[in-house]
Amino acid sequence: MYSGLANPTTVQFARDGRVFVAEKSGLIKEFDNLSDKVPTTVADLRTNVYNFWDRGLLGMALDPNFPSNPYVYVLYTYDAPIGGTAPRWGQPGVSSDGCPTPPGANADGCVASGRLSRLRVDVNTNTVIGPEQVLIEDWCQQYPSHSMGSLVFGSDGALYVSAGDGASFTFADYGQDGSPLNPCGDPPGGVGATMTPPTAEGGALRAQDLRTTGDPVSLNGAILRVDPATGDALPNNPLYGSSDPNARRIIAYGLRNPFRQTLMTRAGSDELWVGDVGWGDWEEVNRVASTTDSVVENFGWPCYEGAGRQSGYDSANLNICENLYGETNAVTAPIYAYNHNGQVVTGETCPSGSTSIAGLAFYKGGPYPDEYDDALFFTDFSRDCIWVMHKGANGLPDPATRKTFVAGAANPVDLQIGPNGDLYYVDFDGGTIRRIEYAGAPDTTPPTVSDVTPADGATGVAPTENVVATFSEDINATTLSTSTFTLTKQGATTPVGATVSYDAVTDKATLNPNADLEANAT
Repeated sequence: MYSGLANPTTVQFARDGRVFVAEKSGLIKEFDNLSDKVPTTVADLRTNVYNFWDRGLLGMALDPNFPSNPYVYVLYTYDAPIGGTAPRWGQPGVSSDGCPTPPGANADGCVASGRLSRLRVDVNTNTVIGPEQVLIEDWCQQYPSHSMGSLVFGSDGALYVSAGDGASFTFADYGQDGSPLNPCGDPPGGVGATMTPPTAEGGALRAQDLRTTGDPVSLNGAILRVDPATGDALPNNPLYGSSDPNARRIIAYGLRNPFRQTLMTRAGSDELWVGDVGWGDWEEVNRVASTTDSVVENFGWPCYEGAGRQSGYDSANLNICENLYGETNAVTAPIYAYNHNGQVVTGETCPSGSTSIAGLAFYKGGPYPDEYDDALFFTDFSRDCIWVMHKGANGLPDPATRKTFVAGAANPVDLQIGPNGDLYYVDFDGGTIRRIEYAGAPDTTPPTVSDVTPADGATGVAPTENVVATFSEDINATTLSTSTFTLTKQGATTPVGATVSYDAVTDKATLNPNADLEANAT
């Protein structure tokens, strides 16, 4: 659909048809519609963004009411330690940064941090106005991967934030290396301290920081639920009564690299499904069953990976892990995990070995066949494949139903459902945004209308007024806008001229008639 991009990381669709794409370097591009081929540069964050290895501008979300609320939210690796000034390792305004030796990317590490910020957009020019509003600056990261993750809005307007542990991927990291030692200042001892088992709490153990006491809580390896206007915890978060502001934000933890997440609303409650990139053996799909209940899920990393103990951290005999091993039902197992050396679907052509789970998306209905309704799509960047997990008897995606959806996808790092109900994915290496359309027979089943205002022609409607219909499922906006409409009264049906718009976020269609609609008609 779009090409010529430089390492795009995520795509977001506005309800008015605009499309926003984030590039890893820190540039944000805007396309006016699906047909636009020449983007506008919305923002240039390259001086602040540390674009090195797996670090960069990795997460972005639009305010659900954009453009009425003209905000873009960004989640990126900040090119400085917490409290420092960018750029620490790169140069102002450049697209690619480095890490000198010393300290060395995988030796002692170029220490950086993470930022969640809000940008205000001039909706007439599609460019940022005013300064960047930093909502959270935290997430100390010593090594060049397991950095920031993604942003998702809930149905209640809450903003969900994911980020990794910032630890090494070459050894069992509990904070023992660095120049100075323990550069993130993890307990015990702080910056410069020698970290040794069993008491060390650094490195990947930052993902279990919520379990330790006597020190401030970090946000690494956690899922946050925050107020998008302030970055503060929401009052109905499970730990809102804590004296620690970071603890109040956390609704789940124990994750290594929760690179992508997606939201499912079921029975009036939001739940999060999170893809966690594993280390030596397993990729995980994890579920936060309710984002507003009293449960704070612990997914176990680094003490656990997949369904079992992580051997490297188990053998280090660390107190944090040993205590966790001794507890019953303290860890939430993944909904689905696949081994690095195995296939996701037996007999498929997707490769195994190198692997990194990436985008996830729920399908709410649209031009795809009904079998895909409420299914979970997920991707693996390294395997270049997209799979689907169909809905089971309990209404949740059932791992036993998984199928290969696209073999040979192009480096998919993000997955989104577009306003027309098609699946879109971000091709990182090729610099494209790709659309997957259903080539079979169209779904001719009429969409179900759950509410109409005004109802059943109880009052007349003038050309200056609207009829608003709320659908119980996604519909094809293109088909709707070209449909014909009729007025039925006393058994007689006459055509009605009207302008129709469709909001894919709220599933509402607004019909503006060209002439009066009489009362007591349908």
